[in-house]
Amino acid sequence: MTGSIVVVKLGGTEGVDFSAICADAAELLKQGQKLVLVHGGSSEANSLGQAVGIPPRFITSPSGYTSRYTDRATLEVFLMAVNGKVNTLLVEQLQRLGVNAFGLSGLDGRLLLAVRKDSIQSIENGKRKIIRDDYTGKIEQVNSAMLEMLLQAGLVPVIAPVAASMQGEALNVDADRAAAMVAAALKAETLILLTAVPGLMKNFPDESSLIRQISPGQLPSALEAAQGRMKKKVLGAEEAINGGVARVIIADGRILNPITNALKGNGTVIQ
Repeated sequence: MTGSIVVVKLGGTEGVDFSAICADAAELLKQGQKLVLVHGGSSEANSLGQAVGIPPRFITSPSGYTSRYTDRATLEVFLMAVNGKVNTLLVEQLQRLGVNAFGLSGLDGRLLLAVRKDSIQSIENGKRKIIRDDYTGKIEQVNSAMLEMLLQAGLVPVIAPVAASMQGEALNVDADRAAAMVAAALKAETLILLTAVPGLMKNFPDESSLIRQISPGQLPSALEAAQGRMKKKVLGAEEAINGGVARVIIADGRILNPITNALKGNGTVIQ
């Protein structure tokens, strides 16, 4: 692939301004920047789940990571919200801005191939529980040839965080780590993780304690500082850097021109 690629992950949490991100993306594409977008959709999945009587349940692993408990019914709600609504509306916004966006999930064409977890451990009230009917996975392979084909055709891929299992089942995968795997597979120059905070903070939620620079060697201690969902972002950053991505920027997705702002080095830059 000629020309540098930037992979942008749009957080699915409240507060991230999708329209500002889309407008900024349209501007950068006009200037010849190649972009691939990966999005989350957790808040959308939560509200749809509440509405259809399948409220979200979250589990915390022994190592402190929080994830969505995804039985089959929850998986279907997740697919409707994230792949059905969020992906389609993002593509619509981009199309209205004159961008030929192409929405797909990791299930399509086996773009993201993941291993389904046989069982996951959850800590509830201090006790360990084993859960076996969970449709989540860890991405092992990215079909980069397919993404390169889309980019070559002048399309902008917009990817929903759903993967195919080795058996072809739909799996819920972490969007930050999906973006990291896509960035590594495309040998992207930069991965930008846009979220509802200015970056990684030493003393969350004190925004003046923003950590501006992290070297790969400092990632383990950054993981300690990270709170809640930020842990997955730091983990994703580490996976991207290990996969050959030159730099990862965790940046504010609530502002105007969030991608351009991040590319200028605003946020937490890991390189």
